Amino acid sequence: MLFAVLCRDKADHLNVRMETRPAHLEWLNGLNADGVLKIAGPFLDDNGKPCGSMLLIAADDMASAKAIAAQDPYAAAGLFETVEIKAYNWVFNNPEA
Repeated sequence: MLFAVLCRDKADHLNVRMETRPAHLEWLNGLNADGVLKIAGPFLDDNGKPCGSMLLIAADDMASAKAIAAQDPYAAAGLFETVEIKAYNWVFNNPEA
């Protein structure tokens, strides 16, 4: 199954994001190598600065998706105000369909 992980950063935490970014990218690279990561990238504010994240991941079920999301170094650093995880059906432009 696919799951969208939608994360909103806490206000005034861009420094936390930038300081944690190398570990976050390393973690994403691992997910990608394992075939878990399908899409990833930041949301941008009106000034073009990162203010959240969106991941599309493959997991067996919601509990597994939550466990994967909890391993994000950004989450461990306390960057996120909210994290929402939703089951997702990738219909259009899915390269694996």
